[in-house]
Amino acid sequence: MADDKKQNQNQKKINIELTEDMAQGTYSNLAIINHSVSEFVVDFVNIMPGTPKSKVKSRIILTPQHAKRLAKALADNVKRFENAHGVIKDYEKQPVPLNFGPTGQA
Repeated sequence: MADDKKQNQNQKKINIELTEDMAQGTYSNLAIINHSVSEFVVDFVNIMPGTPKSKVKSRIILTPQHAKRLAKALADNVKRFENAHGVIKDYEKQPVPLNFGPTGQA
């Protein structure tokens, strides 16, 4: 009986691989979120001052159910972070314009 219980616990574990390249991560200071009836699309961008053009660094596509789970998980983690380290200041900045950066002169 103990073997059956141990076997069931082992079957519930998920083996997730994290490659060295992926472990480095990608910095993003802007997330653009769009959705349709069947999916949420989150584009992560790194915008640098003075740079006329920025590229999407990563795109994540989620089902609505997974998007809701992600939102709950983020909210829970922010709450735990603030309990441990204090309130995260929210600097309400103006939205970044699509033509961010210097404009060309003719």
